[in-house]
This record gives sequence, structure tokens and C-alpha cells, in this order.
Amino acid sequence: MTLAELYTLLKQTGYPVAYHHFVASENNPPPLPPFIVYWVPDEDNYGADTSEALIRSSVVHVELYTDKKDLVAEAKLEAILDSAKIHYRKTEAWIDNQKLFQVVYEFDLIEKLRRC
Repeated sequence: MTLAELYTLLKQTGYPVAYHHFVASENNPPPLPPFIVYWVPDEDNYGADTSEALIRSSVVHVELYTDKKDLVAEAKLEAILDSAKIHYRKTEAWIDNQKLFQVVYEFDLIEKLRRC
């Protein structure tokens, strides 16, 4: 799966989705919760010296933000991740200064690449 495919998958929730953060402006206010942000905090590329194949392993964070504990939003996102056979680790936090719950789904995304 690629990040573009992951974006398409996350859009199936019907919630606003952005890579890393939403860019707000006077004409484009930030979305109201629930919304989703995804990003890659760590990535490794590797392959055998004798092979043309290259593997990219990315740690991906998918973060669901809600203004209350929203089991329906969590279930919707989890059903989509489960249907794509994405195995995740889930953590949760309250962000006091934003008054938002943050539920983080962390998983590895493996892509098979080829050298040019």
C-alpha cells in the first residue's frame, strides 16, 4: 500500500483528512472534529546488494481527533483499517489546550520498490 492509497482509504470515513496538518487561512478554516491526520515519523529503505528490489518500511500514524470520546468515529475508522488488513497499535490522549481527544493508530506500511 502507498500513502496515496492510504489517503483514499481514510477518505472513506467521510471525515476531513490531511497529511500531517490542515493549513488554515481566512478563506479556509480548519475542519471541525472529527477529522483525521496521517503522517510518517520514521522510514527505512533497504534491500540486498545483489537484488534489484528495494523495500520501504514506513511507520505511519493515523490520528483521529474528536471533541468528545467518539466510539462511533473510532469504530468507523477501525472497520476501514480492519477491512484493509492493517494491524495497528492504538493509543489515546486528551489534548487540554485544544480540548480534543486524540486517538493514534500506529502501524508499519511496507512498499516494494524497484531501483531505476
